[in-house]
Amino acid sequence: MHEFIKLIKSRSDEHEIAFSRIRDLPGSMMSILRQELDSLIRVLYLLSIPDLEERNRLMASTVNGERWKVTTPKGKEAVVTDAMMVEVSQQFAGWARSVYKFGCAFIHLSNFHGYNASNPLETISDEEKQDILDHMRHYHGGPQSDNPTFQELADYFPRVFKKIKGNLECYLDNLAEEAPVDHVL
Repeated sequence: MHEFIKLIKSRSDEHEIAFSRIRDLPGSMMSILRQELDSLIRVLYLLSIPDLEERNRLMASTVNGERWKVTTPKGKEAVVTDAMMVEVSQQFAGWARSVYKFGCAFIHLSNFHGYNASNPLETISDEEKQDILDHMRHYHGGPQSDNPTFQELADYFPRVFKKIKGNLECYLDNLAEEAPVDHVL
């Protein structure tokens, strides 16, 4: 468990350093946010598992370079997907699905990379856009516009990173303490 936590913390610390150096590269900032969120949803997924032995097995899989696999109710082995982890993390953070999906567009080559010519926020559903804006306003103070430019949104990315990193650190503490699920929820 300690090796897994050390791995996550190392990744997060490197993200913090990178984030401080790329303030004028919002697409790259979004990619780093998405990677930090990836760590967060993995930790939340682990915390949703009441069986400490199973948690430790999955953490060991990461340390050993193996994919996470779980046994289905039918007794078959299935790979734990990002989609599965995002759904579980929705119980902890209702914004996780929208932000994760939006961030994925910056990990994979997409039309979102043309943010200097067109606004990626105009290409997502109204519901996804509203989820992102509601979250940004509630936790980060803006943007106030209902149709912000990508740069207006990116101005808040440092605050978003700090919040995700802080939450990740708290959840890692819970993981280290082998906190029961109800302690985290």
